[in-house]
Amino acid sequence: MTDFRTPSAPATRKGALAALALLALAIPGAFAQEVAAPATADPTSSEIQKFCTNIADAARDQRYLLQKKELADLQSKVDERIAILEQRKAEYEDWLKRRNDFLQQAEAGLVGIYKTMKPDAAAGKLELVAPEIAAAILMKLPPRQSSLILSEMKNEKAAKLTDLISAASDPNTSKEPS
Repeated sequence: MTDFRTPSAPATRKGALAALALLALAIPGAFAQEVAAPATADPTSSEIQKFCTNIADAARDQRYLLQKKELADLQSKVDERIAILEQRKAEYEDWLKRRNDFLQQAEAGLVGIYKTMKPDAAAGKLELVAPEIAAAILMKLPPRQSSLILSEMKNEKAAKLTDLISAASDPNTSKEPS
């Protein structure tokens, strides 16, 4: 009779081998062989490199087109600003021409007014205006009338106007004498 409580040596060995085999099968990759990686690069990186190489020219062209569009937009903005500046320049030139025409008419009228005034009255009025204006008016009047007006003025004012008139006729100076 066989005693089931103590197994025989060959049966124990077979059971242990079976348990060991089951254990080995349970461990993933226990019998897997290690395969050396191929010497070539990863196929996906090679595909990526090919893709990038193939689209590089198209991407560069697209970037150039975007830059060209940006430059065209900037050029149109500059052209708009130039047009606005040209319009303003024309307005200012028109305004300046009208102003100069008015000043010439006013100057002619003003000189005419002082031309008809008596020298003592003209002297009193010219003493009150800015010296540059008084000197300009005196220069436009006939010399005889200017001398009569200057003789009716206070000496300091007449001297100041004489200095201004002489400085205006001097080609070497552009400043008013001190």
